[in-house]
Amino acid sequence: MKKWLTRKLNKENAVAISQRYDLPMLIAMLLDIRGITDEDSIIDFLSNETLTASPFEIKDMDKAVERIQAAIEDGERICIYGDFDADGVTSTALLYSYLSDIGADAMYYIPSRETEGYGMHREAIARLYERGVKLIITVDNGVAAVDEVAYAKTLGIDTVITDHHAIPETLPDAVAVVDLHRPDCNSSFKELSGVGVAFKLVQAIEGEYADVDGLLENYSDLAAIGTVGDIVTLRGENRVLVKNGLRHINNGDRLGIAALAEDAGLSGKEISAGNLSFTLVPRINAGGRLGLSKKSVKMLLTDDEEYAADIAAELSSDNTERQQIERDILSEIDGMIRQNPSLVNNPIIVVYGEGWHKGVIGIVASRIKEVYAKPAVVISMEGDVCRASGRSVSGFSLIDAVFSCSDILTQCGGHPMAVGFGIKRHQIENFIERINRYTLTHPVPQPVLELDCKLNPAQLSVELARGLSLLEPFGAGNPTPLFGLYNMTLRDIREIGGGKHLRLTLSRGESTVYALRFSTTLAEFPYIVGDVVDLAVTLDINTYNNYENLSIFIRDMRFADREEDEMLRSKELFERFCRGEIISAEEASALLPDRAEFAVVYRFLRSNGGYRYSFDSLLCRLGSDIGYGKLRVILECMNELQLIEIDEGMYDFEVKMCEVGAKVDLDTSVIITKLREVSLDE
Repeated sequence: MKKWLTRKLNKENAVAISQRYDLPMLIAMLLDIRGITDEDSIIDFLSNETLTASPFEIKDMDKAVERIQAAIEDGERICIYGDFDADGVTSTALLYSYLSDIGADAMYYIPSRETEGYGMHREAIARLYERGVKLIITVDNGVAAVDEVAYAKTLGIDTVITDHHAIPETLPDAVAVVDLHRPDCNSSFKELSGVGVAFKLVQAIEGEYADVDGLLENYSDLAAIGTVGDIVTLRGENRVLVKNGLRHINNGDRLGIAALAEDAGLSGKEISAGNLSFTLVPRINAGGRLGLSKKSVKMLLTDDEEYAADIAAELSSDNTERQQIERDILSEIDGMIRQNPSLVNNPIIVVYGEGWHKGVIGIVASRIKEVYAKPAVVISMEGDVCRASGRSVSGFSLIDAVFSCSDILTQCGGHPMAVGFGIKRHQIENFIERINRYTLTHPVPQPVLELDCKLNPAQLSVELARGLSLLEPFGAGNPTPLFGLYNMTLRDIREIGGGKHLRLTLSRGESTVYALRFSTTLAEFPYIVGDVVDLAVTLDINTYNNYENLSIFIRDMRFADREEDEMLRSKELFERFCRGEIISAEEASALLPDRAEFAVVYRFLRSNGGYRYSFDSLLCRLGSDIGYGKLRVILECMNELQLIEIDEGMYDFEVKMCEVGAKVDLDTSVIITKLREVSLDE
């Protein structure tokens, strides 16, 4: 459950932007909503396609360039030490390709996610020493590798760090530490991904008068994939990299990317940032998740069309395997939640299991976060030291929360929205208690769905959707515009795609629209014809036989006129009570139902033979003043007294009626007794 908010708009300012820059009013409104309001920002956002900031603004960039140039001139062997995700893989391919092109004796190394994990490792450094490496350049990692850089130094190996992750208290004793988040770094743009930093390094090696447009032509396709894959904001230099990169990707300039796009079914289609995010990046990541990142690098570097196609097919196969592993882990977690619903009552959800694939737990954490709108941490237990990955919600720094427990962790790294760490098996329960205690002073914000604006269905048109292309590419920091269609009456529901998706007909006043709800079957859909609903939608254009149609995609849906603030407050109160936190007598009374409310719920369930779909839809169907927390208490009480049986997992909710013999005394319920005791406590 999320609170729907419409983003703030200064309409007068939007009118001025529309008139001054001859833009459609909707585009001017969206620029204002995104905070792009002054002349420089507007021109930069809509028109800028080249990088203007000097790479030497970045702290230690001059030292990095000096050492790398010396290594090239002296014929020293250079190793690019990368990472196994899309950002790390593209960073590695970009820098290796450039250094090879200018005559450096270069090689690359990517650690195995499964056997080594993220970052630099002594054993790997020792192997690089045996291969004659004199200089290591890290990409997308290294800023926390204090011990490893020191070890390399004892072997006579210098290190240049290029990274974009959070800065630890102590920096490695490297020749250069190039990280935009250093407190002493005066760079004007701080949001580059690892591949963005690698691109700036290449720009710096080329010198102050570098042919930036030429570099963009050669490497922006790689930079675009890594930038989108790492979910950094698509503003400033990131936007330039992605805009240029998409143009070259659509031209098919790099064989490996073209082969991957063809294998993914994108051949002949206009590839967008969304296609990178949901189609190409997962395939590149799949190789890393299953321990085969070098395949991805080789595919991105090859000039052999057949070889590129073979690796692309392998990566797609890896991605299919990854998806099955993900489904298996989620199925296990779903079973855990059914057995113990309290797992999801904490502000930060933490789950753990034996032998879960370490390369997939980050995606699993993302899925849990999406379902429950809470930060989630997934821990894979194997041996004494366990590996964990976490994903956060907007407005809550998960890295700060995890750092608060650093004394019981073996290692830790990441940024506000994503973390990875190691932990001893016997410390897991301690970690769960401590990280959730952290939220008492650093609360997790209420989940929010931000709409750009509400639209009248009569305004919807192909022309309106076409105008949105001015704002592309969409992604983090510049999301695909999300519009609200309010008080729409559901007129028809049709299954499409073999029953996997739904096509809805809705109307308001004289306007009728058709909208698609993907990945939802009729059996899972909690609405019926006649319901009045609100929709959060995105718009696109579908071209068929040279005829353009407006496509409306439903991203979220709810019953109209829902009191979300009260529902969310009541939900939070119920979860606090379930966690054993102290609540006041007044709060307990707010959760305590009377017999009439019990009767309303029981009659509804009995007349419907139980209920399925979702808890939220049950709450709305009841149509009474019973709040979220009170309904939860009623259902828990009925379940406890075997009047009903609740089966609730990650994606489904069902209440089954039980055969009842003798009369049941509600006052014998444990949950009712506890609430009554607190409500009477002065």
